[in-house]
Amino acid sequence: MHENIPPIAQKKSIEKREITSRYHAHRFSVAPMLDWSDRHCRYFHRLLSKQALLYSEMVTTGAIIHGKGDYLAYNEEEHPVALQLGGSDPSALAYCAKLAEQRGYDEINLNVGCPSDRVQNGLFGACLMGQARLVADCVKAMRDAVSIPVTVKTRIGIDHQDSYAFLCDFVATVAEHGGCDMFTIHARKAWLSGLSPKENREIPPLDYPRVYQLKRDFPTLTIAINGGIKTLAEAEQHLQYVDGVMVGREAYQNPSLLAQVDNRIFSANQPIIDNIAVVEALYPYIERELAKGTYLSHITRHILGLFQGIPGARQWRRHLSEHAHKPGASVATVEQALAFMRPAANNMCAN
Repeated sequence: MHENIPPIAQKKSIEKREITSRYHAHRFSVAPMLDWSDRHCRYFHRLLSKQALLYSEMVTTGAIIHGKGDYLAYNEEEHPVALQLGGSDPSALAYCAKLAEQRGYDEINLNVGCPSDRVQNGLFGACLMGQARLVADCVKAMRDAVSIPVTVKTRIGIDHQDSYAFLCDFVATVAEHGGCDMFTIHARKAWLSGLSPKENREIPPLDYPRVYQLKRDFPTLTIAINGGIKTLAEAEQHLQYVDGVMVGREAYQNPSLLAQVDNRIFSANQPIIDNIAVVEALYPYIERELAKGTYLSHITRHILGLFQGIPGARQWRRHLSEHAHKPGASVATVEQALAFMRPAANNMCAN
């Protein structure tokens, strides 16, 4: 055991509950990204990978309970799909978790990592790392209310509370008192003041070895790592030390990365769908959504980076950016943009 682990983590063992099979999808997941990983994005990502776990953007308990919209909407094709909740009231979280289970979500994840001022004012996100027992109470309340997994996404520390012992104490408390057996760890600490959320994703240094050590010291927990991962080669390297990898902005900005996940990460040995076929597979979904009144641009904004680095990609992005928001925009608009990519695809086939 690590010499800095507090007594609470040394004295008690944590029950193992079929972790290997239960959390198989966590081997590779796409991070919850506010304003990005909505249901249109997740439907698109599912076309690229059948096995990666997809997370919703964070939804607060207040929005679900008091909001006028349907904040739990998703597409059946998205499974396995997890709902990330923001909140700190155990009873409200339990209520929302139960609603999500009834809607068919595969997992509930508690946000203990977002450092924004707005989130802190609501007493949730990264500031909860300083209240481990409250997080444990929240997790336990949700676990008592649902039969699906309840997991936690957090940081390695906050402000000056960034020792390894602090991280161990947090994880041990939430695991032992809350019953949580799966944690996704963003390998950066969060500054609760002085840095924007964007800066908190870039400025605090990454500390992957600390997450590796956490897995060694808590071997019965499922530990996934998050932060700064840009390639599947990097993901494979991390998987030598932890149980899962979560990729965020790289999966969004360069989504073709996901097309190789099933074979390389899950050993699926299936044909890889090419990018043009992915876009064409999206057409029926676009038509259904347009018929419901969805704007085309709300869908196409998620596919702009699909052809990154391929000749014609700039024209593809420009055409969709300039035309998808216009009245009457349709599948034909996407097909027109796709025409810029077909010569490159034909050349690849010829070679």
